[in-house]
Amino acid sequence: MYPALAVLQALMDEDNPFRETVQMRTQMQFPPAKQISTLWVGGIGGMEASIVRRMGIPYQEIPAAGVHGVGWKRLPSNALQIGRGILASQTILNRYQPHVILFTGGYIAFPMSIAARYGQPKARRPKIVLYVPDIEPAFALKVISRFADCINVTTTESRQYFPQSAPLKISGYPVRAEHIKWASHPQRKERACHLFQLDPNLPVLLVFGGSKGARSINRAVMAILPQLLQFTQVIHLSGHLDWAEVQQFQSQLERHLPAEQFARYHPFPYLHEEMSAAFAAADLAVCRAGASVLGELPIFGLPAILVPYPYAWRYQQVNAEYLANKKAARILADSDLPTKLLPEIQTLLANPTILAEMRTALNTLVQPNAAYTIAESILQAARERLGQT
Repeated sequence: MYPALAVLQALMDEDNPFRETVQMRTQMQFPPAKQISTLWVGGIGGMEASIVRRMGIPYQEIPAAGVHGVGWKRLPSNALQIGRGILASQTILNRYQPHVILFTGGYIAFPMSIAARYGQPKARRPKIVLYVPDIEPAFALKVISRFADCINVTTTESRQYFPQSAPLKISGYPVRAEHIKWASHPQRKERACHLFQLDPNLPVLLVFGGSKGARSINRAVMAILPQLLQFTQVIHLSGHLDWAEVQQFQSQLERHLPAEQFARYHPFPYLHEEMSAAFAAADLAVCRAGASVLGELPIFGLPAILVPYPYAWRYQQVNAEYLANKKAARILADSDLPTKLLPEIQTLLANPTILAEMRTALNTLVQPNAAYTIAESILQAARERLGQT
């Protein structure tokens, strides 16, 4: 979701200084925002609906379901959902007749891509631009890549998963404009600490796991909070599913800790605009290894302990190993959280030299123009679709 939002910002934000940089590099002029019409298509009941609508972006839903890794008992119903999704996608395409479709992952992409490729007359067939967030493409994106007009990937390591003839472009991971603004501010740490009412003289640990959260991380952190709060401040984004449990734990914590230490704990179910400030405030993160870590950690130079989700193929493990091999992060197995999380945090926060080396490694991975590179792919595809090349 967020990579697509970042690309949309790149297309629509006429005042961003990065736009001029990209235009000079590519000799490609971005059209005025009023000339770009956008529709966001998501799955029924998808988590992105409220966020996209909150930003005023037109939004429609289609049925969708996965097939990769699904048990045989669920395959018939999921296949039926995919068929319904293709029909719903066909209706949307007939109505809006887009010139370009951007796919950024998830099984929601499959029915729309099939409808776009095989359900439209050739003269009206939209161009397909792909962005692969994870280093290893998910199953749906592997399928779509076979007939994509342009494939943007985050790192060169993704080349091994595509044929040599694939129309590949190394774009980097597109981070949101507000992240870039916060990351580039000379006083970002001071501003962020003021926003969260943090002590600038104490290190800050950021714990997060996405909008739904990461239960094993949440519980491991809560179990060691009394020790953590003796030497660090914690911004804890629990996700909505575990928020009630975190609130209950917080009330218990308040009764057992000195007020000074309890004040160092800052739990939230989720952050929207303030997420940039949370990154800016942190000295160390504990998080999953979803694709966003490939862009967000480098742009903020934020060292992290990555805990790959163990039940979703190997995408997060591959992402984590990429950063760890670059000396930009540490990996901790989910099963080791109860015994190894606290000593790992203590070791890193007690060694400024190690953190500095990790920040240096992260700085070599920054690609701030990623969103504009993908936006450039979209505009080029649109011009080809309109016969303007």
